[in-house]
Amino acid sequence: MSSALTDLFPHPIVQAPMAGGVSVPQLAAAVSDAGGLGFLAAGYKTADGLYQEIKQLRGLTGRPFGVNLFMPQPEYADPAAVEVYAHQLSGEASWYETELGDPDSGRDDGYDAKLAVLLDNPVPVVSFHFGVPSSEVLESLRRAGTFTLVTATTTEEALAVQRAGADAVIAQGVEAGGHQGTHRDIPENDGTGTGLLSLVGQIRETVGIPVVAAGGIMRGSQIAAVLAAGASAAQLGTAFLATTESGAAPVHKQALTNPLFVRTELTRAFSGRPARGLVNRFLREHGRYAPAAYPEIHHLTSPLRKAAAKAKDAQGMALWAGQGHRMARELPAGRLVEVLVAELADAQTALSVFPKGDDLR
Repeated sequence: MSSALTDLFPHPIVQAPMAGGVSVPQLAAAVSDAGGLGFLAAGYKTADGLYQEIKQLRGLTGRPFGVNLFMPQPEYADPAAVEVYAHQLSGEASWYETELGDPDSGRDDGYDAKLAVLLDNPVPVVSFHFGVPSSEVLESLRRAGTFTLVTATTTEEALAVQRAGADAVIAQGVEAGGHQGTHRDIPENDGTGTGLLSLVGQIRETVGIPVVAAGGIMRGSQIAAVLAAGASAAQLGTAFLATTESGAAPVHKQALTNPLFVRTELTRAFSGRPARGLVNRFLREHGRYAPAAYPEIHHLTSPLRKAAAKAKDAQGMALWAGQGHRMARELPAGRLVEVLVAELADAQTALSVFPKGDDLR
């Protein structure tokens, strides 16, 4: 692992930044205090909201932490397709007694304003999702003393991350819960993502910067596996979603291990961009019709998702989860880090005593 990264947190465990109110300051502080790297998610927040959360987090922990930014998205959505999908969702709006959101509520997620906050008030780590920031942005963060990471889902994307000058790349396997961090949203590529172990190996042999592995990791033994494959650390999202400090709705936490939800699927139903969630009624009924239109569909369905959450109706919520969701453990976040570290140590010990080739004869 790059010493610049290792010096920040003793255990190779990163709490994934989960937007939508999950990655609250209390969760990030608990993870960082336990020796991992806690993260705030700036996505869908205002710049002032981000500033206030950073201020709150600094009051909770003196340990390093990170902030994640969404990259602005290009305009390529078909307005007619969005309008057709809105018509299809009219029944949902009636059912939840709410209006559909305005699909034209903004495309850049306040990127420039949030970046200004992070340059004026530097944090130890900043990561980026949905694309690669400019070399100038990465250099300005480096001058401010910030370590930078960028998500990649292919070796080509990882090379782009390295060329731009990021300090490390997050290799996101197709198993990951929530949004895939593809740099370009190409509908023809839906369902063609690469599994995490293969992706880590390929990226590790392609780039010269540290790799953080993300996607479906729920146990310390899996952390050991990605470290053995060449990763410097592991990023876990769904594992921390179920923790005490997580800001996820209780019904979302319960759904992770509820036998009613037997599998996950990549869908555009809630946001217009591929994201992995538990298969529920909304996903089954609307997933096949949702157009490639992010963030238009995200804005459109926002009131529906909020109404479903208020009604505690898991069948209408975006239940983001990775493929390992059934392995979720309801523990305090700090305790989960401790358990993962112990499991990692056990797995590494087992590997170290495994018979060598000559001993197997």
